Amino acid sequence: GFGVSVFVSVRLAKQVDNRLKSFEAEVRLFPEVVDCWLMTGSFDYLMRVAVRDLDEFEAFLTRRLTKLPGVASLESSIPIRRVKDQGARLT
Repeated sequence: GFGVSVFVSVRLAKQVDNRLKSFEAEVRLFPEVVDCWLMTGSFDYLMRVAVRDLDEFEAFLTRRLTKLPGVASLESSIPIRRVKDQGARLT
């Protein structure tokens, strides 16, 4: 029933320990977030969000994610199709 995946890159205003821990604790409570990684590069986190449709994503984005303390900016990307799906690397 969750046919839409959205990748969301998050930049925090400050990358200090207490802000990172607080953000991570909040994200763990969101059922829409199915994967979340702390990243190197220009964004602090990359998450995959699974929702039923774009209306549900908009509600999640505007009512929950953007309201987290310390979130400076977000960038969303919607995948068109999966090119490769391999579970774990075997050897």
